[in-house]
Amino acid sequence: MNIQTSAKAGNALRVSQKSPDLDNLLIDVVEVAIPRPGPGQVLVEIVAAGVNPSDVKASLGHMPHAIWPRIPGRDFGGIVREGPSQMIGMEVWGGGGELGISQDGSHGKWMVLDQKAVRAKPKTFSMEEAGSVGVPFITAYEGLREAGGAQPTDVVLVCGGNGKVGQAAIQLATMAGAKVFAVEYNDQPLMGHTNGPVTILNSAVDDVAAIVRDMTDGHGADIVFNTVGSPYFEIANKAMAKQARQIFISTFDRAVPFDIFNFFRGRHKYIGIDTLALSSVDGARIFDRLKLKFEEGLLKPFPINPDCCYDLADAAKAYASVLRGTPERVLLKP
Repeated sequence: MNIQTSAKAGNALRVSQKSPDLDNLLIDVVEVAIPRPGPGQVLVEIVAAGVNPSDVKASLGHMPHAIWPRIPGRDFGGIVREGPSQMIGMEVWGGGGELGISQDGSHGKWMVLDQKAVRAKPKTFSMEEAGSVGVPFITAYEGLREAGGAQPTDVVLVCGGNGKVGQAAIQLATMAGAKVFAVEYNDQPLMGHTNGPVTILNSAVDDVAAIVRDMTDGHGADIVFNTVGSPYFEIANKAMAKQARQIFISTFDRAVPFDIFNFFRGRHKYIGIDTLALSSVDGARIFDRLKLKFEEGLLKPFPINPDCCYDLADAAKAYASVLRGTPERVLLKP
């Protein structure tokens, strides 16, 4: 049985055209009618929604398959307000590649979703924590899964270890018991939770491959999670062990020098992960596998800084801060 709410229309972000640059983001705050869920759907009141680089890049026209106009936003923490009676009032979390790209997303007061795309959030989570997890952990989980999963015997090198996906990958790899190295481009401490020791390296001054091999008795890295792409491509290749796998989720330059001889002699594998191809239903299934680990404290959500929780009116500031490299998890609170 569906239950109707007495709630009124709410505000949402709307992007209707490509923005010229980060200083001139064309993001409007508009009042929208409450969308009506159809069969098999629920209406979710959004409480907190993460801002991801892909949200910002879509507003800059870097996602050619994004529809116009649309409400952006891929991650959410919220409350079910309409749907099956047993779901009304459920506090939920989720995220998906279609949200905010090919259909209206979470950067507004209301969102309609497939019932299969929502799950009860971890009981230990605040709404802000629930809205922060989505894309980074989905990406990290899917990348490691495609690479065969991190094992206790593996050496894992995370390039861009202080980014949100990097932090999530480090949590998952250390939880699995792997020996983990993280690389950043300057001398900065490791951020975020870990389940074991992590050696952090500075690519500006350290010979990353030499150090990784020296600290693994010449073995090298079995899995490289390259969250940045081209800037770390050569460094990562030099660090790879025999039969190693390198995961890519992003890049600056599309073309990179590629040594085919070392590739096939090393029996290496390159794995591309595009979470835009994973729907919110796929995301919910990944959350099913992660939820208990969060509730047990083996995995932890990103710390929430109140100064990085923005109203919709300040969305342009929130969006720009994400691509300009803020170390904080940025949230919108409709």
